[in-house]
Amino acid sequence: MSVLAVCASHTPLKDYYAPPAPVQMEIDGCFERVRQQVADFAPEVILIFGPDHYNGFFYRLMPAFCIGAVTESIGDWNTPQGPLPGDPALAEAAVAHAHRSGVDVAISHRMEVDHGLTQTLQLIHPWETLPKILPVFINCVAAPRPPLARVVALGRALGEFAAGLGQRVLIVGSGGISHDPPVPLLAGAAPAVRERLIAGGALSPEARLARQARVIDEGRLQASGESENVPLNPVWDRAFLAALEAQNFAALSAYTDAEISRDGGRGGHEIRCWVAVAAAMAALGAPPPRVELYHAIPAWVAGFAVLTQGPVGA
Repeated sequence: MSVLAVCASHTPLKDYYAPPAPVQMEIDGCFERVRQQVADFAPEVILIFGPDHYNGFFYRLMPAFCIGAVTESIGDWNTPQGPLPGDPALAEAAVAHAHRSGVDVAISHRMEVDHGLTQTLQLIHPWETLPKILPVFINCVAAPRPPLARVVALGRALGEFAAGLGQRVLIVGSGGISHDPPVPLLAGAAPAVRERLIAGGALSPEARLARQARVIDEGRLQASGESENVPLNPVWDRAFLAALEAQNFAALSAYTDAEISRDGGRGGHEIRCWVAVAAAMAALGAPPPRVELYHAIPAWVAGFAVLTQGPVGA
């Protein structure tokens, strides 16, 4: 058994706006090193925690946690479209282990994932040669969300499961730190928007372009300081990363939704994916994680960071 972990922010705006050249060079260099580390590790399984942005999960049934047995990428924001390599028996075993560990996890044999999960995969591993993927959805957008203490329990359970596989497992967390994109809220939504958030279904090409245009415009507004949304919060970001580095799960479990929304914006709730990874690695006795990179990038609407941990095990 050997386990390596990588966490990274995702941003749909990386192909639309460029940060200052020195920042872009640092990000490119960081991902080049991470890709090489992952290639050298040669994972046999990738267990990835990621959110969704009302593309695969809707209020008609919104689980706190769900593991994909059969999974397909919708291909939004220039990410690859199509099925992910999976293993239904592996997914079912992961769900069973989580249940035995006291964590209720749903299973999907038709999971759809968006850039919130696939962009990070694409950045750290060649898409054409992906090994088995065990995707774990964490509800980070649709209130009520799972408390952070339950996310810690989920991470620990799946870390133990990964260790028991006797394989090289890469554990990935994909999510932002502080960011406040124009994601709709059910409370106060217009009737048509409310119906979309509940009923779901595939977006028409025109509707998807309109949604993407709103996000692209928000990047322009944040870069110019004209946005009315919650600004990026480097102080909050660094405090969160420091808690991860210290493996301070008491502090991480104490985050409340109200505090996250206030200080980190609507997208800040994606810290759950990073916490799950940290808990998984702590369950294996891994050394503390390393923050490889952090920048607040308004045009990307992202407190953007990369973190690695391990490998641990033989």
